Amino acid sequence: MIRRAPVAALAAVLAAAALTAGSAEAFAPAATAPIHPGVQTVTAGGQCTANFVFNGTDGSVYIGQAAHCSSTGGQTETNGCTAKSLPLGTPVTVDGATKPGTLAYNSWIRMQELGEQDPDTCAYNDLALVKLDPADAAARTNPSVPFWGGPIALNTTGTKLGDTVLSYGNSSLRQGIALLSPKQGLSLGTDSGGWNHPVYTVTPGIPGDSGSAFLDRSGRALGVLSTLALAPLPASNGVGDLAHELAYLNRTTALGAALALGTVAFRGPLL
Repeated sequence: MIRRAPVAALAAVLAAAALTAGSAEAFAPAATAPIHPGVQTVTAGGQCTANFVFNGTDGSVYIGQAAHCSSTGGQTETNGCTAKSLPLGTPVTVDGATKPGTLAYNSWIRMQELGEQDPDTCAYNDLALVKLDPADAAARTNPSVPFWGGPIALNTTGTKLGDTVLSYGNSSLRQGIALLSPKQGLSLGTDSGGWNHPVYTVTPGIPGDSGSAFLDRSGRALGVLSTLALAPLPASNGVGDLAHELAYLNRTTALGAALALGTVAFRGPLL
């Protein structure tokens, strides 16, 4: 007898499938590709760390950064429904690319265009996509996360207290010391309607790590480093939930962005 999956569970599976795409043939080999998750991006002088690679339905290839990487306000202006950003079309320097990418999507800009009012969405929807030049996308890009490998899929279930999380930061403040880039830590759970994961990692994210990719312990793409908390959890980081951010993007734009899966096997947590 065939058992039918609950409608809600089936819908979640179908939604995750629609937001992921894996084609090893479409990317350069991981060992030689200079563009990948974890490279530095610079927008109008502001340095961030790229998170994941995404495919568009029109064949475009994007690399992700945090929406606040193109902010024109102060560091305390973190409400994406009111904080200002440089416009779409702004050039973004991507480490390893032969030409600047182009800011093609910014959740802050989109929320303000739509008049978004939900406080959790405004606080934690912090994703931007940078469109890569076609030559760089075809010959110089790989979606695998350095050191960890993956992502193998999109996390659509969030995290619980104590769940292992993994990241790769690339702040210029580390002066290129690669051993300091991989980070492992623990989630404090999922809050704010599923939009946010407060986390602690061995050495917290620092300025310049903003936008970094976070994986769960299974190698699924969990989220994007968004904030460094001073209170109520000092030295913790806020990780925006990628499934929520990507669903918002695809619900409100025609980009049809899907997470590109890594071509390097996920190695798993250190402990």
